[in-house]
Amino acid sequence: MIVRQGKYTLKLTTHPSIIGNAAVAGKTEGEGPLKNEFDRVFSDDTLGEPSFEKAESALQREAILRALDKAGKTPSDIDYILAGDLLNQCIGTSFGIREFGIPFLGLYGACSTMALSLGLASVLVEAEAARTAIASTSSHYCSAERQFRQPLEYGGQRPQTAQRTATAAGASLVSAHRQNKPSVAAVTFGKIMDLGIKDANNMGAAMAPAAAETISAFFEDTATNPDDYDLVLTGDLGKVGSSLVLDLLQKDHNLDIAKLHNDCGLLIYDLEKQDVHAGGSGCGCAGSVFNSYILRRLQSGELKRVLLVATGALLSPTSTLQGESIPSIAHAVLIEAPQKPSGGTQ
Repeated sequence: MIVRQGKYTLKLTTHPSIIGNAAVAGKTEGEGPLKNEFDRVFSDDTLGEPSFEKAESALQREAILRALDKAGKTPSDIDYILAGDLLNQCIGTSFGIREFGIPFLGLYGACSTMALSLGLASVLVEAEAARTAIASTSSHYCSAERQFRQPLEYGGQRPQTAQRTATAAGASLVSAHRQNKPSVAAVTFGKIMDLGIKDANNMGAAMAPAAAETISAFFEDTATNPDDYDLVLTGDLGKVGSSLVLDLLQKDHNLDIAKLHNDCGLLIYDLEKQDVHAGGSGCGCAGSVFNSYILRRLQSGELKRVLLVATGALLSPTSTLQGESIPSIAHAVLIEAPQKPSGGTQ
């Protein structure tokens, strides 16, 4: 049963569970701190494909197939797949999943897509509109650079506020509640925020206001405070955006989450040793970190309650060339560790 809490948050009383998950990554990501967390690291970012766009499709397909295998499922067992990516018309996703034969709900939430797809998949399962649904997403450094900035061959220099789009993908299978699996307890879908940032090389500054708005809305709706959670994990604010969101929450909402906040864009790379400037970004950043490092710690009980807040910059090459600012969005999903059966042991 779905119960609305406050203005924006949906409480999922039956706790749909993540019964299978997988994360795959490219060469640079596989050289970072989470190299042993991913299900597969590709040494060649082309994945043997003739284009970077096709390589991204292969990344997402690989993540989905591995998640299905872990759950003991086949594509025919899935009612819906909810997915998207950064490329125009989401071709990374649609070309990657076209042979699966699963009803497809294409999403564009930019880098917020992992939280958006996971939240919507959980709502569908909670409402009994789906028995099992896939939430997935991907991004690729080279395809994103070619579309949003300059082809790699150009050799342009990036400012220190710039982030590296992760070459990675993640997938979660959401189904009816199982006591031995992490579950989704609540979802807060965010609203568009735009404070006039126009610098496409400073996505952290553009997205931080949306993250602050959604996080504050979640705490207000649920009448909880930061001490009730182990981790508030933003998607890809990087170094600049992470600092800004802490300041915005403290200043505008009197919320201090500094002790429990981390960011997928800071976890996936070593900012001191790898040339990634302000950290990671891209749909695959949150998708891969959540579906590996975070879910593994939820499964073990090391983490009990995690609020995943993935953020997205809703710009396009066209809007940038027309001098538009960067509208941004953030969606939050509360994931809880497996529940122990009452009166027994796991």
